[in-house]
Amino acid sequence: MKNIAGLLQELKYTVIDGKPEGEISELVYDSRKVTKDCMFVCIKGAAYDSHDHTEEIARAGAKVIVAERPVKVPEGVTLVLVEDSRYALSMLSAAYFDHPAQKLKVIGITGTKGKTTTTHMIKTILETSGKKTGMIGTNGVYIGEEHFPTMNTTPESYDLHRYFAKMVEEGCECCVMEVSSQAMKMHRVAGIHFNYGLFTNISPDHIGKDEHADFAEYLYYKKQLFYQCDRALINVDDEHIEEIVKDIPCPWTGFGLKAGAGFQAENIHYVSEPDFVGVEFDIKGEHQIPVRVSIPGKFNVYNALAAAAVTLWVGVPAEKL
Repeated sequence: MKNIAGLLQELKYTVIDGKPEGEISELVYDSRKVTKDCMFVCIKGAAYDSHDHTEEIARAGAKVIVAERPVKVPEGVTLVLVEDSRYALSMLSAAYFDHPAQKLKVIGITGTKGKTTTTHMIKTILETSGKKTGMIGTNGVYIGEEHFPTMNTTPESYDLHRYFAKMVEEGCECCVMEVSSQAMKMHRVAGIHFNYGLFTNISPDHIGKDEHADFAEYLYYKKQLFYQCDRALINVDDEHIEEIVKDIPCPWTGFGLKAGAGFQAENIHYVSEPDFVGVEFDIKGEHQIPVRVSIPGKFNVYNALAAAAVTLWVGVPAEKL
């Protein structure tokens, strides 16, 4: 059971009917999963808007309904109006699970390409150095030996905080996660504090109906990660680098092949041996480290360089890396 006023504490809201008093049994946003005395958050989807079904949701047992526009509710049900119900769901979910992300060192990775490979590299480096790490991304959620399939690169906010809570319960110290532009646009990561944000690259993608109107909007939502992180790592070789770093509010460091990058890869050469195929290079800048990666391709130099930089920031010793 969770206190209603406590859950609403970090939100701006208006109570239309009833009083925000007492406790709720669960937090729910799927109308098929309504339970007795739950708090239900109405969400407008592409094909279904639960705002249109609040009377049924209340009859199914909802005690409190959170909505972004006035809706019909039976007598005895508390109706709470918020400006954006997706944002509200994210903040309510964090409170419902007792703010688990705050108990982890969280690394967020955004960009058009390289997110998944870089995320796996970071997880492997951190775990090999003794830091138990949860992972969220395109391939699902990994916590220890458990794997949970997901529908989206970045799950819905309620599910995100549920997974964060499980990571904390399982003794994870870190979480590395892919942060999609859609997740930013849909407020799935609203309120999450990222210790480090990583920007791999950007090229026109996810532009069209039900995604982004144009490249400018796509870049805008990618850049929102910088407003939620302490420190950013950015690919300085990207052709849009000036647009990427313009007016960002957090300190940042560049990585890439260009001289002067905080983390620069040089002396790149490809290796083909009987028991090894991959690429070798040297890191210079903040650290000087030789690196060997068992995946070929120049793009994996970028992925490995980014993974090395972030894990060094987290505190992985160079020899472990």
